[in-house]
Amino acid sequence: MQFVDEVEIEVRGGDGGNGCMAFRREKFVPLGGPSGGDGGHGGHVLFRVDPGLRTLLDLRYQRKIIAKSGENGRGKDQYGRSGKNRTVGVPPGTRVFDQESGELLADLTVPEETWVAAKGGEGGRGNIRFATQHDKAPRKAEPGFPGQVRQLKLELQLMADVGVVGFPNVGKSTLIRNVSRARPKVADYPFTTLTPNLGVVSLGMDRSFVVADIPGIIEGASDGAGLGLRFLRHVARNRVLLHVVTVTLEDTRNPIDDYDKLMGELKAFDPQLPTRPMCVGYSQMDLNHVRDAWPQWQAQFQARGIEPWPFSSITREGIPELLQQMERMLANASAPSSTSGDHAPESDPSPIG
Repeated sequence: MQFVDEVEIEVRGGDGGNGCMAFRREKFVPLGGPSGGDGGHGGHVLFRVDPGLRTLLDLRYQRKIIAKSGENGRGKDQYGRSGKNRTVGVPPGTRVFDQESGELLADLTVPEETWVAAKGGEGGRGNIRFATQHDKAPRKAEPGFPGQVRQLKLELQLMADVGVVGFPNVGKSTLIRNVSRARPKVADYPFTTLTPNLGVVSLGMDRSFVVADIPGIIEGASDGAGLGLRFLRHVARNRVLLHVVTVTLEDTRNPIDDYDKLMGELKAFDPQLPTRPMCVGYSQMDLNHVRDAWPQWQAQFQARGIEPWPFSSITREGIPELLQQMERMLANASAPSSTSGDHAPESDPSPIG
C-alpha cells in the first residue's frame, strides 16, 4: 500500500434547502392560509478516526468532499428532508490545518472520534413561519443558507509505541523485519526506506506493542534537509525512542557522534523530544569489526550514563533482551502531548445529525 502522510483538500457542507411560499386551497377550508414548509438542513462533512487506516491515500484522490444539500420545502406544510452527512475515515494521528492561516483545527487521535470539518447550511423558513395575527397570509419565504467551505491540509503523525530512529543504513529496517511482519525494503545503500513502516511486536499473550521504522534522518533534517521534516514529524507521537547506531568497516561512522547529531536534530525540531524515554541499540553484531569495536563504544556510552544494547538482526543475538527493555520502558512511559506548541481545539460542539 502506498504511504501518503500529507494531503490538501476542500470540504464543503451541504447547502440548506429553500423555504417554500404556498397557500392552502382546500374545499372545506374557506379562508385557506400559508402552507409553505421549511427547507431541509444541509449535511455536515465529518472526519472520523478509523483505527484500521494507516495512510491518507484515499484522500489523495478526493480533492473535494461535498455533503448532500437539503431539499426545498413544499406546499401542504411539507418540510424538506435534511441532507445526509458525509463521513470520511482518517487514520489515528491525523492533524487538520487551515491552508491559508496554518491554524491547527483538530488533532484526531482517539478511535471513532468524530470532528465536524464543514457544517451544513441551515434550511430557509417557509411562509408558514411568518404568519401572525396581523399578517395571516405572508408572501415571503427564506432561501437556504450555503454550507461552510474550508480549504484544509491534513498531516499524519504515526501513532506507534516505539519509534526506531537513526542515520541511514544502520539496520533499522532489518530490525523491523526481524521482530514483526512488516516488510520494509532492505538494501546495502543509503535511503533504502523512503516512507515510515509500522509493525506489531508480539512478546506473548496480551504482550505486544507497535513499532515504527522512521526513515533515515540526516544532519540538518530539522532545517529541511532531505525529507527530514516529514520524517521527524512521525517521531512526535512515539512514546519511546530507540536510537540505532553502528560502526562501519572504514571507521567512517562514529556511534557517539551519530547519537549526538540525532539528538540535536530532535531537539531542534521539538525541545520536548529529547526528554522522551529512549534507549540505544548497537546493531550488526554479527559483523566482526562491529563486535570488535563493541567494548570501546559500550564504555563511552556508559561514561555518559547510557546503557547500550548490542544486537544482531541476522542472528537474533540480543533481540529478546532489547524487546524486553522496550516493553519495560513502555510500561512506565506516558502518552506524548501535542508537539511544537500546537494544541488542537476541542471538537466542534455542534450537534451531528
